[in-house]
Amino acid sequence: MDGEKRRRAHWFRDFLCGVLIGAGAILPGVSGGVLAVVFDIYRPFMEVLTHPGRAVPRYWRMLIPLALGWAAGFMGFAKGISAAITFSAAATTWLFIGLIVGTVPSLFREAGKEGRSPAAWGSFLLCAAAVFAGLFYVSRVVHIQVTPNFWWYNFCGALWGMGVVIPGMTSSSVMMALGLYRPMLEGLARLDLLVLFAALPGMFLTIALLARLVTWFFRRHYAVAFHGILGFVLASTLVIVPTAYTGGGEMLLSAALCAAGFALAFFLARLDKRLEDTESG
Repeated sequence: MDGEKRRRAHWFRDFLCGVLIGAGAILPGVSGGVLAVVFDIYRPFMEVLTHPGRAVPRYWRMLIPLALGWAAGFMGFAKGISAAITFSAAATTWLFIGLIVGTVPSLFREAGKEGRSPAAWGSFLLCAAAVFAGLFYVSRVVHIQVTPNFWWYNFCGALWGMGVVIPGMTSSSVMMALGLYRPMLEGLARLDLLVLFAALPGMFLTIALLARLVTWFFRRHYAVAFHGILGFVLASTLVIVPTAYTGGGEMLLSAALCAAGFALAFFLARLDKRLEDTESG
């Protein structure tokens, strides 16, 4: 693969990852931060937030397609995902489950790069149990409904920011429990200025405030942090598995979309490996 083709492949891969991360931030039960981790984008992204003067010159070629893809996934897919969830929430969720499951092996390898100590396994079990219990409580037990307004939309933006910086934080599930998810999604789809001016500043401010703290923890406790993320991923995926279907047709569609998500994750992993082999060779 010559230099020009390799650059195009990198650009396509980063753009597609950005689209999926942006869309994943919107889909209930899916963490955009988790997708950033499994696509090996999380650490460069956090470096840009914490040390922009040093990181931007190093990663600017990756940031441009990522930012374009994220905007397309987050804003452009809002209407499409809303329509897809209306058509079949179960099938749409299975698409992202397949995507996440397809990237778990690479995430497991990443978590073990610096060993698997008892503390790391303890982090895995604790995070998995806490996330599963918390999401189950929010989605199945608590039924609080609030009236959407500027401050609640700002709160939604802060939740999305936490989902970007803290892998495993599934903000959309909390919004659904409060009755904010559908109004937020519809507002983004029609480019409602109230929603945009409230949610986006809240999201970016939260990212900026939490970035250094999360980066420090990863630097000091890498294995513990990544095994915790692995627990987040598995628990948040397990809790969103659909249990109700309209019939056999929806079950078949769900299986097909799950397989498609898995295949897409496999394709991205192979593309990454091919690019790494080419560059190392």
